Amino acid sequence: MTTSDATASPDLTVTRSQALGWRLERHGLDPVGAEPVPEVVRRLGAVLGIDDTLAELAVRTRSAVSRPGDLQQALADGTVVKAFAFRGAVHYLSPEDGGAYLALRAAGRQWELPSWVEHYGLRPADWPDFRAAVREALTGGPLTILELGEVLTTQRAYRHLRQVFAEGAHTLVKPLSWQGDLSLGAQREGRLTLQSLAGNPRWQGIPDLDEAGPAAVRAYLRTYGPATHDHVHYWLGEGLSAGRKRLAGWLGGLRDELATVDVAGTTAYVLAEDADSLAAAQPSDAVRLLPGHDQWVMGPGTKDTSVTPLGVREAVTRKAGLVVVGGVVRGTWTRKDPEVDVAWFDGGPTPPERALEQEAVRLGSLLGRDLHWSRA
Repeated sequence: MTTSDATASPDLTVTRSQALGWRLERHGLDPVGAEPVPEVVRRLGAVLGIDDTLAELAVRTRSAVSRPGDLQQALADGTVVKAFAFRGAVHYLSPEDGGAYLALRAAGRQWELPSWVEHYGLRPADWPDFRAAVREALTGGPLTILELGEVLTTQRAYRHLRQVFAEGAHTLVKPLSWQGDLSLGAQREGRLTLQSLAGNPRWQGIPDLDEAGPAAVRAYLRTYGPATHDHVHYWLGEGLSAGRKRLAGWLGGLRDELATVDVAGTTAYVLAEDADSLAAAQPSDAVRLLPGHDQWVMGPGTKDTSVTPLGVREAVTRKAGLVVVGGVVRGTWTRKDPEVDVAWFDGGPTPPERALEQEAVRLGSLLGRDLHWSRA
């Protein structure tokens, strides 16, 4: 894609409300989807896993067939994996597609930086053996970071890392996650565990970067389109380590697979195969109570004012529960059983009380509570 694409006639024109309506359907939010939790994770690309309570609600609110504990069960049986991914944070990923995002994350090769070499005493040439030692240590089952350190530092080459592991070693462990040497398992007594991916038959490994990049762009447009260049750069550049030059090249290479879309005067893109469904999309008036840091706002980024108006952004970045109306964040919610207190932001329309009550009841069914809405 080149600058001239922005001035050429678009393949189709849609309103912003149409675009959000189409994306709500792609997210399983209107109508609520019927896919199992692992497929929801795969569709979203990544689900932030810093807070497992929020992560579970994010996937379950998109699936009418979900049950409590489904996300952790999926982690246990390998139908989802957990890794350090976007912005260095913990995310749930699909074992079939997650390797593409990790390939992009590893593209910066941070472990080869002079500061890393000096701090950890591991030269770039030392990493193949170090990675092999980690994989070997995990063959017996999940280990905490401290336990992994105890195994590794029995070897003379890694004795100097004892203090690093005693202090947590999260930064050292991240490149091992990006390269597919390990993933994160269920917590044990509140402690993070690390486990091998070798025994997961669904794990597709880490693809070559030139394969991973276009695949990640396609996946993003499929769920978060119509998206601008800036959206793609935010998700796959700012969030990972691919770099703007590579991303621009991948976008350009996909030219024949994309359709240009005029969204309220802004040039955006979708996969050409999705153009007809986008053109036929209708605006949505759905009311959804979403958890903090939900992919609805994290995917396009909280700077996207079409989803997160300026007056709402501070609360959204602080992990507030989201009241989304027609795809736009219009307020926040907090739970004080048996009530869901809803606070509105100035300037936005207030949805019908009946729609709020129905969504509060739906939220209660997901959480195993009898809930009703209340104005904060």
